[in-house]
Amino acid sequence: MDWKIEFSKDAMDDFNRLDKAVQIRLGKFLDRIISQPNPRKLGKALTGILGLYWCYRMGDYRIICTIQDNILTVELVRIGHRSEIYKMLNKIMKMKKNK
Repeated sequence: MDWKIEFSKDAMDDFNRLDKAVQIRLGKFLDRIISQPNPRKLGKALTGILGLYWCYRMGDYRIICTIQDNILTVELVRIGHRSEIYKMLNKIMKMKKNK
């Protein structure tokens, strides 16, 4: 069975804000991820309050996702520059935690 990619609304908004060249590179990188028998091979599990997420590195950009084994899906949660993505995610997670 093949893995598939899904974009959250936020990830799609992030993708649409990227330069066209970065979008093309990202598309090729995502094809590489889903061609793996286990997409975790190319990524890294995050820790702490972000422990449910996985991160892929593509140059200066980070792709944050969840991996759902039961439906063979990699859901992109956020895409952003490495200097901003973790700050943004920590802020979102802290807001969720306080609700």
